Amino acid sequence: MVTEKDIEQFSKQCANIFEQVSRDVIGQKEVVQGTIIAMIAGGNVLLEGVPGVGKTRLVRSLGRVFDLPFSRIQFTPDLMPADVTGTNIIVKDENGNSSFQFQAGPIFSNIILADEINRATPKTQSALLEAMQEHTVTVMGVSRKLAEPFFVLATQNPIEQDGTYPLPEAQMDRFMFKLIVPDPSLEELMAIVNMTQKTMAEVAECACTGEQLLKMRETANQIPVAEEVLKYAMIMTAATHPDGDCSTDAAKKYIRVGASPRAGQALISAGKVLALIKGRFNVAYSDIEELAYPVLRHRIKMNFEAIADRVSPDEVIKMIVEEVGAKYKKKI
Repeated sequence: MVTEKDIEQFSKQCANIFEQVSRDVIGQKEVVQGTIIAMIAGGNVLLEGVPGVGKTRLVRSLGRVFDLPFSRIQFTPDLMPADVTGTNIIVKDENGNSSFQFQAGPIFSNIILADEINRATPKTQSALLEAMQEHTVTVMGVSRKLAEPFFVLATQNPIEQDGTYPLPEAQMDRFMFKLIVPDPSLEELMAIVNMTQKTMAEVAECACTGEQLLKMRETANQIPVAEEVLKYAMIMTAATHPDGDCSTDAAKKYIRVGASPRAGQALISAGKVLALIKGRFNVAYSDIEELAYPVLRHRIKMNFEAIADRVSPDEVIKMIVEEVGAKYKKKI
């Protein structure tokens, strides 16, 4: 049972985490909050942004703040699955006898930065699927458990599409959030340059260990969700389907394929963490509405009319949130 002391401790620890990350990352509050929510909830994050906006620095800073090992995998067209997962190599003992020995790949770490994930071939991208979902790696028929907590943060550049391989829907669905990294404002840009003139190294200090992170996850899982809020989250997910019972006008007009059940799971899991960060004992309607954007933007597939009208996924989600709020909040 979660007590008021647990909530107070959770909120205090999150504030400390945000404070330490802010020592290395200027601005990007929504991105930082979304990433930390996903880490606590046990999900993975896809970051989309142009080069040089601090994506790699954020992951390195998180490694310091949580005192966890960090691996960076630079995805390129010639990267092979074995370069990610590891492989068996032949070794000889002092008697000259040969045997196979497993050489672990960079995936065997707690925090993984999959940099420019859409540059690698689908075969290599799929090497991450099992690790992201089951937290295991299977090589030559042998499954190996990954150390907990395990977190994948993948990045992709929205501008350069030449020579890239868009992630398939099955892999996109395994990311809890898709976060858009905006360009810094003038004030933030000045602060970034001033900070990096002094040192390019991260200065954040440990604010939470891996064991404490897992304890925070356990605390969040015990938070109760009112049946009305749970139903609201499921309606929000179902409302993205153009031919469903809860379909909205925006979905019928602009969406080709709606979100999967994983979206509903993500809304509730992340909603519990967000409620605790805000010092509340329960998930609110506003939490579901706030999280709808990072949870749904990569799970809905736009149709031709949306492309022709130049309507973005976030604009469609905004229409859905407003329509669902107006239509169902009073009825539930």
